[in-house]
Amino acid sequence: MIPDLTTAVWRKSSYSAGGDNDCLEVADGHPGIVPVRDSKIPDRRPLLFGAAPWASFLAAVKS
Repeated sequence: MIPDLTTAVWRKSSYSAGGDNDCLEVADGHPGIVPVRDSKIPDRRPLLFGAAPWASFLAAVKS
């Protein structure tokens, strides 16, 4: 099931170097899932990740 993301507030990666259209965006506030999209194509359906796998991914990237 795809959540309604029409009112999602997207935030850019802190590593985006201030670029407007060359980064990853994440929408917070969706329990259990993490919507992720490419800022170059914001109208495309975002990828949806489970919250736990996303947290593991972030931990691995940071280490």
